[in-house]
Amino acid sequence: MFFIIGVETVIIKSYFLARVNGSALACCLLLCSLVTSVCFAKVYPLPAPNSRLIGEMQYHEVVKGDYFQQIAEKYDVGFLALMAANPGIDPFLPAIGQQLIIPSQMLLPYGKREGIVINLPELRLYYFPANSDKVHVFPVGIGRQGLATPKTVSYIGEKRKNPVWRPTAEMKQRHFVEYGTKLADEVPAGPNNPFGQYALRLGTSVYLLHGSNRRFGIGMRASSGCIRLYDDDIEWLYQHVEINTPVRIVDQAIKLSYEANKKLFEVHSPLTADDGRVSQPEISNAVSQFIGDSPDNMQLLLQQIASPKGLVTKLVND
Repeated sequence: MFFIIGVETVIIKSYFLARVNGSALACCLLLCSLVTSVCFAKVYPLPAPNSRLIGEMQYHEVVKGDYFQQIAEKYDVGFLALMAANPGIDPFLPAIGQQLIIPSQMLLPYGKREGIVINLPELRLYYFPANSDKVHVFPVGIGRQGLATPKTVSYIGEKRKNPVWRPTAEMKQRHFVEYGTKLADEVPAGPNNPFGQYALRLGTSVYLLHGSNRRFGIGMRASSGCIRLYDDDIEWLYQHVEINTPVRIVDQAIKLSYEANKKLFEVHSPLTADDGRVSQPEISNAVSQFIGDSPDNMQLLLQQIASPKGLVTKLVND
Protein backbone atom coordinates (compact mmCIF):
# COMPACT_ATOMS: atom_id res chain seq x y z
CA MET A 1 0.00 0.00 0.00
CA PHE A 2 1.22 3.51 -0.73
CA PHE A 3 0.82 6.32 1.78
CA ILE A 4 2.11 9.89 1.96
CA ILE A 5 1.89 11.63 5.32
CA GLY A 6 3.39 14.36 7.46
CA VAL A 7 5.91 16.51 5.63
CA GLU A 8 5.20 14.61 2.43
CA THR A 9 1.51 15.51 2.61
CA VAL A 10 2.36 19.18 2.95
CA ILE A 11 4.66 18.98 -0.07
CA ILE A 12 2.12 17.30 -2.31
CA LYS A 13 -0.87 19.38 -1.19
CA SER A 14 1.04 22.65 -1.57
CA TYR A 15 2.19 21.67 -5.03
CA PHE A 16 -1.21 20.71 -6.38
CA LEU A 17 -3.07 23.57 -4.75
CA ALA A 18 -0.61 26.06 -6.18
CA ARG A 19 -0.98 24.60 -9.65
CA VAL A 20 -4.58 23.43 -9.71
CA ASN A 21 -5.50 25.85 -12.50
CA GLY A 22 -4.06 25.16 -15.93
CA SER A 23 -1.32 22.71 -14.93
CA ALA A 24 -3.08 19.33 -14.91
CA LEU A 25 -1.04 18.05 -17.83
CA ALA A 26 2.23 19.01 -16.20
CA CYS A 27 1.17 17.30 -12.96
CA CYS A 28 0.24 14.12 -14.81
CA LEU A 29 3.47 14.08 -16.74
CA LEU A 30 5.40 14.56 -13.55
CA LEU A 31 3.74 11.73 -11.69
CA CYS A 32 3.87 9.36 -14.64
CA SER A 33 7.56 9.99 -15.07
CA LEU A 34 8.26 8.87 -11.51
CA VAL A 35 8.23 5.24 -12.62
CA THR A 36 10.68 5.58 -15.49
CA SER A 37 13.96 6.67 -13.91
CA VAL A 38 16.78 4.24 -13.15
CA CYS A 39 19.01 4.69 -10.11
CA PHE A 40 22.32 3.13 -9.17
CA ALA A 41 23.63 2.30 -5.70
CA LYS A 42 26.27 4.55 -4.18
CA VAL A 43 29.49 2.71 -3.39
CA TYR A 44 32.15 4.29 -1.17
CA PRO A 45 35.61 3.15 -0.04
CA LEU A 46 35.56 2.37 3.67
CA PRO A 47 37.52 4.92 5.68
CA ALA A 48 40.12 3.97 8.29
CA PRO A 49 38.71 2.52 11.53
CA ASN A 50 39.23 5.85 13.31
CA SER A 51 37.33 7.79 10.62
CA ARG A 52 33.64 7.93 9.68
CA LEU A 53 33.71 10.30 6.71
CA ILE A 54 32.73 8.90 3.31
CA GLY A 55 31.90 10.47 -0.03
CA GLU A 56 32.33 13.94 -1.43
CA MET A 57 29.95 16.83 -1.84
CA GLN A 58 28.33 16.95 -5.27
CA TYR A 59 26.39 19.67 -7.05
CA HIS A 60 23.75 19.63 -9.76
CA GLU A 61 22.82 22.54 -12.00
CA VAL A 62 19.12 22.53 -12.77
CA VAL A 63 18.17 22.25 -16.45
CA LYS A 64 14.76 22.48 -18.05
CA GLY A 65 12.51 19.62 -16.98
CA ASP A 66 14.38 18.83 -13.75
CA TYR A 67 12.50 18.16 -10.52
CA PHE A 68 13.67 16.77 -7.19
CA GLN A 69 12.34 13.21 -7.54
CA GLN A 70 14.13 12.80 -10.85
CA ILE A 71 17.33 14.32 -9.46
CA ALA A 72 17.13 12.19 -6.30
CA GLU A 73 16.88 9.03 -8.39
CA LYS A 74 19.73 10.12 -10.66
CA TYR A 75 22.09 10.44 -7.70
CA ASP A 76 20.40 7.67 -5.63
CA VAL A 77 19.62 9.91 -2.67
CA GLY A 78 16.39 10.36 -0.75
CA PHE A 79 13.75 12.92 -1.72
CA LEU A 80 13.58 14.49 1.74
CA ALA A 81 17.39 14.43 2.03
CA LEU A 82 17.58 16.45 -1.17
CA MET A 83 14.94 18.87 0.12
CA ALA A 84 16.70 19.29 3.49
CA ALA A 85 20.00 20.04 1.77
CA ASN A 86 18.33 22.67 -0.43
CA PRO A 87 15.80 24.53 1.74
CA GLY A 88 13.54 27.08 0.13
CA ILE A 89 13.78 25.61 -3.39
CA ASP A 90 10.61 24.40 -5.12
CA PRO A 91 11.10 20.63 -5.41
CA PHE A 92 8.77 20.38 -8.40
CA LEU A 93 9.81 23.46 -10.36
CA PRO A 94 13.35 24.43 -9.36
CA ALA A 95 14.70 27.45 -11.23
CA ILE A 96 16.77 26.67 -14.31
CA GLY A 97 20.43 27.32 -13.55
CA GLN A 98 19.93 26.83 -9.79
CA GLN A 99 22.81 24.90 -8.23
CA LEU A 100 21.62 22.15 -5.91
CA ILE A 101 23.61 20.40 -3.21
CA ILE A 102 23.58 16.62 -3.55
CA PRO A 103 23.92 15.02 -0.08
CA SER A 104 26.45 12.41 -1.15
CA GLN A 105 28.93 13.02 1.67
CA MET A 106 28.10 11.59 5.08
CA LEU A 107 29.37 10.15 8.35
CA LEU A 108 28.95 6.44 9.00
CA PRO A 109 26.59 5.61 11.88
CA TYR A 110 28.08 4.48 15.17
CA GLY A 111 28.57 0.76 15.57
CA LYS A 112 30.17 -2.23 13.97
CA ARG A 113 30.71 -2.07 10.22
CA GLU A 114 28.96 -5.31 9.48
CA GLY A 115 26.00 -6.44 7.42
CA ILE A 116 23.12 -3.99 7.03
CA VAL A 117 22.72 -0.86 9.15
CA ILE A 118 19.62 1.33 8.72
CA ASN A 119 19.65 4.74 10.38
CA LEU A 120 16.04 5.84 10.62
CA PRO A 121 16.40 9.65 10.92
CA GLU A 122 18.60 9.92 7.84
CA LEU A 123 16.50 7.42 5.86
CA ARG A 124 19.58 5.53 4.66
CA LEU A 125 20.65 1.91 4.52
CA TYR A 126 24.35 1.03 4.76
CA TYR A 127 25.54 -2.37 3.57
CA PHE A 128 28.98 -3.57 4.61
CA PRO A 129 29.84 -6.70 2.59
CA ALA A 130 31.98 -9.27 4.37
CA ASN A 131 35.71 -9.13 3.55
CA SER A 132 35.28 -5.92 1.58
CA ASP A 133 36.75 -2.44 1.78
CA LYS A 134 33.55 -0.87 0.40
CA VAL A 135 30.23 0.30 1.82
CA HIS A 136 27.06 0.54 -0.27
CA VAL A 137 24.56 3.26 0.65
CA PHE A 138 20.88 3.32 -0.35
CA PRO A 139 18.00 5.73 0.37
CA VAL A 140 15.03 4.03 2.03
CA GLY A 141 11.43 4.73 2.88
CA ILE A 142 10.36 3.76 6.41
CA GLY A 143 7.19 3.48 8.47
CA ARG A 144 4.91 6.49 8.60
CA GLN A 145 3.72 8.17 11.78
CA GLY A 146 1.78 5.66 13.84
CA LEU A 147 3.33 2.73 11.96
CA ALA A 148 6.96 3.28 12.83
CA THR A 149 9.73 0.99 11.66
CA PRO A 150 11.13 -0.51 14.88
CA LYS A 151 14.67 -0.15 16.14
CA THR A 152 16.00 -3.67 16.34
CA VAL A 153 18.88 -6.09 15.96
CA SER A 154 17.99 -8.86 13.53
CA TYR A 155 19.16 -10.71 10.43
CA ILE A 156 18.02 -11.53 6.91
CA GLY A 157 15.82 -14.57 7.45
CA GLU A 158 14.33 -15.02 3.99
CA LYS A 159 14.71 -13.79 0.41
CA ARG A 160 11.80 -13.72 -2.03
CA LYS A 161 11.58 -13.00 -5.73
CA ASN A 162 8.16 -11.91 -7.05
CA PRO A 163 6.60 -11.88 -3.57
CA VAL A 164 2.84 -12.06 -3.05
CA TRP A 165 1.41 -9.23 -0.95
CA ARG A 166 -1.12 -10.31 1.68
CA PRO A 167 -2.39 -7.34 3.69
CA THR A 168 -3.10 -8.02 7.34
CA ALA A 169 -6.55 -7.60 8.85
CA GLU A 170 -5.35 -4.41 10.52
CA MET A 171 -4.12 -3.02 7.20
CA LYS A 172 -7.44 -3.86 5.55
CA GLN A 173 -9.39 -2.11 8.29
CA ARG A 174 -7.12 0.93 8.24
CA HIS A 175 -7.36 1.21 4.46
CA PHE A 176 -11.16 0.97 4.53
CA VAL A 177 -11.39 3.70 7.19
CA GLU A 178 -9.04 6.00 5.28
CA TYR A 179 -10.15 5.36 1.69
CA GLY A 180 -13.56 3.68 1.87
CA THR A 181 -12.48 0.76 -0.33
CA LYS A 182 -11.57 -2.84 0.46
CA LEU A 183 -8.16 -4.35 -0.12
CA ALA A 184 -7.84 -7.72 -1.85
CA ASP A 185 -6.88 -10.69 0.29
CA GLU A 186 -3.70 -10.99 -1.75
CA VAL A 187 -2.01 -9.30 -4.67
CA PRO A 188 0.15 -11.52 -6.91
CA ALA A 189 3.48 -10.48 -8.35
CA GLY A 190 3.10 -7.77 -10.96
CA PRO A 191 2.72 -4.03 -11.45
CA ASN A 192 0.02 -3.70 -8.76
CA ASN A 193 2.06 -5.39 -6.04
CA PRO A 194 3.31 -2.87 -3.43
CA PHE A 195 6.31 -5.12 -2.66
CA GLY A 196 7.77 -4.78 -6.14
CA GLN A 197 9.81 -7.71 -7.43
CA TYR A 198 12.05 -8.54 -4.46
CA ALA A 199 11.77 -8.77 -0.69
CA LEU A 200 14.12 -9.61 2.18
CA ARG A 201 12.59 -10.57 5.54
CA LEU A 202 13.97 -9.40 8.88
CA GLY A 203 14.35 -12.60 10.90
CA THR A 204 10.94 -14.26 11.20
CA SER A 205 9.11 -10.96 11.67
CA VAL A 206 6.48 -9.26 9.48
CA TYR A 207 8.99 -6.57 8.51
CA LEU A 208 10.55 -6.65 5.06
CA LEU A 209 13.04 -4.79 2.96
CA HIS A 210 11.26 -4.59 -0.38
CA GLY A 211 10.80 -2.72 -3.63
CA SER A 212 7.72 -0.76 -4.62
CA ASN A 213 5.27 -0.34 -7.46
CA ARG A 214 5.53 3.42 -6.94
CA ARG A 215 8.83 5.23 -6.85
CA PHE A 216 7.62 8.29 -4.92
CA GLY A 217 8.05 7.53 -1.22
CA ILE A 218 11.68 6.40 -1.16
CA GLY A 219 13.56 8.59 1.27
CA MET A 220 10.34 9.37 3.20
CA ARG A 221 8.24 8.09 6.08
CA ALA A 222 5.58 6.61 3.86
CA SER A 223 5.28 2.85 4.45
CA SER A 224 3.32 0.67 6.86
CA GLY A 225 6.50 -0.14 8.80
CA CYS A 226 8.59 -2.01 6.23
CA ILE A 227 11.74 -0.62 4.63
CA ARG A 228 11.12 0.39 1.03
CA LEU A 229 13.80 0.78 -1.65
CA TYR A 230 14.01 1.66 -5.32
CA ASP A 231 13.52 -1.49 -7.40
CA ASP A 232 17.06 -1.34 -8.78
CA ASP A 233 18.48 -1.11 -5.26
CA ILE A 234 16.46 -3.98 -3.75
CA GLU A 235 17.32 -6.13 -6.75
CA TRP A 236 21.00 -5.50 -6.09
CA LEU A 237 20.60 -6.34 -2.40
CA TYR A 238 18.64 -9.48 -3.27
CA GLN A 239 21.49 -10.62 -5.49
CA HIS A 240 24.31 -9.81 -3.07
CA VAL A 241 23.02 -10.12 0.51
CA GLU A 242 23.11 -13.62 2.01
CA ILE A 243 20.66 -15.28 4.37
CA ASN A 244 21.66 -14.63 8.02
CA THR A 245 23.33 -11.31 7.19
CA PRO A 246 23.08 -9.24 10.40
CA VAL A 247 20.79 -6.21 10.40
CA ARG A 248 20.76 -3.30 12.85
CA ILE A 249 18.11 -0.57 12.73
CA VAL A 250 19.24 2.46 14.72
CA ASP A 251 18.07 5.97 15.58
CA GLN A 252 21.00 8.38 15.34
CA ALA A 253 19.85 11.91 14.51
CA ILE A 254 23.26 13.43 15.31
CA LYS A 255 26.46 11.80 14.07
CA LEU A 256 29.95 12.89 15.10
CA SER A 257 33.46 12.16 13.89
CA TYR A 258 36.99 13.07 14.91
CA GLU A 259 38.88 13.37 11.65
CA ALA A 260 42.48 14.37 10.98
CA ASN A 261 42.88 17.93 12.29
CA LYS A 262 39.11 18.55 12.34
CA LYS A 263 35.86 17.58 13.97
CA LEU A 264 32.73 16.93 11.87
CA PHE A 265 29.07 16.51 12.70
CA GLU A 266 25.87 15.79 10.80
CA VAL A 267 22.31 16.52 11.99
CA HIS A 268 19.07 15.00 10.71
CA SER A 269 15.47 15.68 11.68
CA PRO A 270 14.39 13.25 14.41
CA LEU A 271 11.41 11.00 13.80
CA THR A 272 7.99 12.44 14.56
CA ALA A 273 6.44 10.62 17.51
CA ASP A 274 3.40 8.43 16.93
CA ASP A 275 1.27 10.99 18.78
CA GLY A 276 2.37 13.70 16.35
CA ARG A 277 4.86 15.45 18.61
CA VAL A 278 7.76 17.00 16.70
CA SER A 279 10.99 17.11 18.68
CA GLN A 280 14.53 18.32 18.12
CA PRO A 281 17.65 16.18 18.30
CA GLU A 282 18.86 15.78 21.87
CA ILE A 283 22.17 17.33 22.86
CA SER A 284 23.63 14.45 24.85
CA ASN A 285 26.69 14.64 27.09
CA ALA A 286 28.73 13.07 24.30
CA VAL A 287 27.60 15.76 21.86
CA SER A 288 28.33 18.53 24.38
CA GLN A 289 31.83 17.21 25.02
CA PHE A 290 32.43 16.93 21.27
CA ILE A 291 31.33 20.53 20.67
CA GLY A 292 33.44 21.85 23.54
CA ASP A 293 33.38 25.31 25.12
CA SER A 294 33.38 27.38 21.94
CA PRO A 295 30.24 29.57 21.72
CA ASP A 296 30.65 29.68 17.94
CA ASN A 297 30.58 25.89 17.68
CA MET A 298 27.57 25.63 19.98
CA GLN A 299 25.77 28.23 17.88
CA LEU A 300 26.62 26.25 14.74
CA LEU A 301 25.18 23.10 16.31
CA LEU A 302 22.02 24.89 17.45
CA GLN A 303 21.49 26.27 13.96
CA GLN A 304 21.69 22.77 12.51
CA ILE A 305 19.34 21.40 15.17
CA ALA A 306 16.80 24.15 14.47
CA SER A 307 16.93 23.50 10.72
CA PRO A 308 18.66 20.17 9.99
CA LYS A 309 20.21 19.94 6.53
CA GLY A 310 21.71 16.47 6.89
CA LEU A 311 25.05 17.74 5.63
CA VAL A 312 28.50 17.10 7.05
CA THR A 313 29.56 20.26 8.90
CA LYS A 314 32.99 21.23 10.23
CA LEU A 315 33.37 22.87 13.62
CA VAL A 316 34.83 26.34 13.24
CA ASN A 317 37.11 26.16 16.28
CA ASP A 318 38.28 22.59 16.82
